[in-house]
Amino acid sequence: MEKENMNERIGVVGGGSWGTALADLLARKGYVIDWWIFEADVCRQVQESRENSIYLPGVTLSENLRPTTDLSVVVKGKTLVLIVVPSHVVRSVSAGMAPHLSSGTVVVSASKGIENETQLTMSGVISETLPDLPPDRFAVLSGPSFASEVARGVPTVVTVAARDLTCAQMVQQVFATPSFRVYTNDDIIGVELGGAVKNVIAIAAGIADGLGLGLNTRAALITRGLTEIRRLGRAMGANPRTFTGSAGLGDLVLTCTGDLSRNHMVGKKIGQGMRLADAIGDMKMVAEGVKTARSLYNLSRRLQVEMPISHAVYHILYSDLSPKEALGLLMTRDLKNELDEA
Repeated sequence: MEKENMNERIGVVGGGSWGTALADLLARKGYVIDWWIFEADVCRQVQESRENSIYLPGVTLSENLRPTTDLSVVVKGKTLVLIVVPSHVVRSVSAGMAPHLSSGTVVVSASKGIENETQLTMSGVISETLPDLPPDRFAVLSGPSFASEVARGVPTVVTVAARDLTCAQMVQQVFATPSFRVYTNDDIIGVELGGAVKNVIAIAAGIADGLGLGLNTRAALITRGLTEIRRLGRAMGANPRTFTGSAGLGDLVLTCTGDLSRNHMVGKKIGQGMRLADAIGDMKMVAEGVKTARSLYNLSRRLQVEMPISHAVYHILYSDLSPKEALGLLMTRDLKNELDEA
């Protein structure tokens, strides 16, 4: 392993649960982190009590964190800037970063989703909003990683994807700790699709659990959901092997089965009969799959990719299709050869 450069100047953009966990992970490793938090009250609380009680309660945060609401302070003069905000605000936040970004900065996206209006993944959004960022200075971080477990030091494995191997290895070295293992990959779009689409499949798994269905059903949704992710990935030029790794199958299994999954929680409430607005109404944190379901529906139709589970979730969320009717439609589709359509 290469010798660590602890002189990296790092900024973290985003004060949600995942942003808090990653910022703290880097700070505990020894980096002094300038950390942008949008909500002034959250920023003030972190400054005063070293805790983000809204998004990551019960975790005492490192003194190496320097929270601020000034985005320019976090972005200027950095060797690495991590973007970890909800996918629907990545465009506005990264555009706000653009005037302050230094020419040599590596930008890492840990945001998972597909933009509603454009059906772009976050790399596409960032390439539009940061047009001066060289492609070899951009990376994506994703994988099966609940924020609260990362914050507690639970052993976790993730993937960093970048077009340039040197960039990927630099990010790998920055983030790796004895409890946070990082693998490299050159398949940005595959890693992004795995992280985005799994949230929609997790809503489906939650709906099945809310209906009181069994483990057979959950296994079927995970398996067929992975097929849908792989189909879309193939249409968009991803490497199929990515979807058997941590950013694909690993993240899919975690989000479809873990009690900490917000997307699974939303699906479960809907399966129990709750309407979408009520299911998400009292949630402070974002369930990315709710917005991604719309993007994914439009993207897959445009690319003519068959994604029946994802489409069923879209119609349940936005077209008042009942979960039981959706299940019946999925189970009575034309019978097919599994391998011929994979």
